[in-house]
Amino acid sequence: MRGRSHRVGRTTRKRRQKRESAFHSVSLSHQPQYVSLMRFLHQRGFTSTLLQPALFSGTGRGLQTLQTIKPGERLISLPESCLLTTSTVLNSYLGQYIKSWNPRLSPLLALCVFLVCERQRGEASDWFPYIDVLPTSYTCPAYFSDGVVDVLPAAVKRRALEQREAVREMHSSNQDFFRALQPVLSQPTGDVLTYEALRWAWCSVNTRSVFMSRPSNSFLSGPDDYALAPFLDLLNHRPDVQVKAGFNHQTKCYEIRSVCGTPRYRQAFINYGSHDNQRLLLEYGFVAMNNPHSVVYVETDLLWDLLRGDKSLDQKIKFLKENNFLHNLTISSEGPSWRLMVALRLLSLPQTLYHLWRAVLLGQVVGEKTEARSSQIATALCQQLLKDAQAALDKISHLLTQSEQPVREQLEAVRVLRQEERWILESCLTALKDSAHLHDEMSPGKANVGALS
Repeated sequence: MRGRSHRVGRTTRKRRQKRESAFHSVSLSHQPQYVSLMRFLHQRGFTSTLLQPALFSGTGRGLQTLQTIKPGERLISLPESCLLTTSTVLNSYLGQYIKSWNPRLSPLLALCVFLVCERQRGEASDWFPYIDVLPTSYTCPAYFSDGVVDVLPAAVKRRALEQREAVREMHSSNQDFFRALQPVLSQPTGDVLTYEALRWAWCSVNTRSVFMSRPSNSFLSGPDDYALAPFLDLLNHRPDVQVKAGFNHQTKCYEIRSVCGTPRYRQAFINYGSHDNQRLLLEYGFVAMNNPHSVVYVETDLLWDLLRGDKSLDQKIKFLKENNFLHNLTISSEGPSWRLMVALRLLSLPQTLYHLWRAVLLGQVVGEKTEARSSQIATALCQQLLKDAQAALDKISHLLTQSEQPVREQLEAVRVLRQEERWILESCLTALKDSAHLHDEMSPGKANVGALS
């Protein structure tokens, strides 16, 4: 990402709108896959004529409006009969196996197993028209090679490894259940319900499902709020778009209404939530351009590295952890977050001022020296994170010359994330440097302590 757009004049806005309207798109509605998909949905009661699948130069597959969508107008209404939920699975040939199995399966696992088994059945599957248009692989971390994981930001890397482990654990811990499904499979279960197949299904559900809370049942364990929504799941995310979405219990349809509307022949977007790009990459496998929610996360390990000379650091970190102040420490383009600055103020206090720790957590400023010290640490954090981001970008550039698809796609997504990270950190450093408080209270001759000295 090259940076976010700033406030611009009318002429510049018109030029940008003209460029956006000129984005190349190609209709996919006449391709056999999508003809079959629409036939499948129409047989189940779907009648929408407002949207068509298309390929866009900027985002890939998406849905294009065939007429202007007015503010407040319904964008899509997908009947419940078109949704793939746990009810679909429990009413299928897998139902008797799932209902009789102990321990109970999670709704996520039930959906994943169904997708894998239906894909193996090919055109004999009732859901083949939908499965046939699903991606064959994904760019979320469960698919990342070790080399790609290594160039992720620290916070994303930790969660990416957790994601990969979660899929591996799901596969390894359910082997007995998989073997019990042999009577309904035409091939050995070990050849069908592989780790790779389960990973594909796990990513399909996690990246493409809509939230639809369903009543709990005695056959499954855990919250049941996944629903795969064919055709609707082609809608792409844009951070500045507003929609109203949910299941309408009166019409028995999952409905999305546009708040602001969409012009004719433009791509229709929805909003997956106020997510920063790290979360979008982790959960959906993409990075959104010009995302106003994007931040850089500060990990506890980095605080340890920068302040390791502080003899009271153990106590301070423990105190912050006990008071739930070691998570969601972030940096935006405008500067360090309030939570991060509170944590840095406490970490800046000398051990003799232990009695002020609680007051600092409540937002109290305890002195000019502490403020100056916390700003110094914030600057050092940004500098270190910026150094890490640049090193990662250099490594990504090298890996891109040696990699083939789909690793290149993974690296490109991470590169955009790292470029955005670099821009945020550079902007934050400028904000810190320009801060009147920083200029007034810091002087070049002041000595730092610990690793900052």
